[in-house]
Amino acid sequence: MAEKKEKKIIKATTESVEKTVKEAKPVGNAGGLRTGAVILWVVAIIFEVLAILVMFGKINLTFMPQLWQLIGFLVLDLACVIIGAQLWKKANHIDPVSKANKTKFWLWNNMGVIVCCFAFFPFLILMLLNKDLDKRTKTICIIAAIVALLIGGAASIDYNPVSAEDKAAAVETFGDELVYWSPFGHVYHTHTDCQALNQTETLTEGTVEQAVAANRTRLCKFCATRDNITTVVTDE
Repeated sequence: MAEKKEKKIIKATTESVEKTVKEAKPVGNAGGLRTGAVILWVVAIIFEVLAILVMFGKINLTFMPQLWQLIGFLVLDLACVIIGAQLWKKANHIDPVSKANKTKFWLWNNMGVIVCCFAFFPFLILMLLNKDLDKRTKTICIIAAIVALLIGGAASIDYNPVSAEDKAAAVETFGDELVYWSPFGHVYHTHTDCQALNQTETLTEGTVEQAVAANRTRLCKFCATRDNITTVVTDE
């Protein structure tokens, strides 16, 4: 059994609070994450198909009303879409695609959004065209599908995409040098006493590769100015 990693304590300065620093988690395997994402997305489409079959009366789970069957499959569909998207985004930060081909870069980093559309649009269109369902069931299912589509889409967007070139530049610049990041930020820092971390009590330390894998894809602009670093992407 691996020994528990110790946390380091950095003493407070006149401008910052005392900080607890913990070690970053291992980077992980991009291939395994992508495989998991694809499997979950396939399952999501299966749940959509089951919902459509319920809509047309091809499947009938006698222990619950049709409305609850439809809502249940939509919820399961949404859960698989969101979890799959998180795995895909994590994989893209570990093994990013080149930005040389802008179309491929956009498609690769928005695959979760694309799958989300496939997971709900067909059901939504067929529901709108369906004239056999009662008005209440139809209205509730349409609203539920739209809400699921919006939630799934928002959760699937990669708001901090990274390219292979940007990550390579960061790794080349820092190598195995440790960087730091806060629990809720989207940048990494080269200094624990950075002014942007004045009120942060807990930090994680690791290599820049681990920082990018943790969705900290840019260098803090204050740290970049302080160290005169111009070779990596900052949050400016």
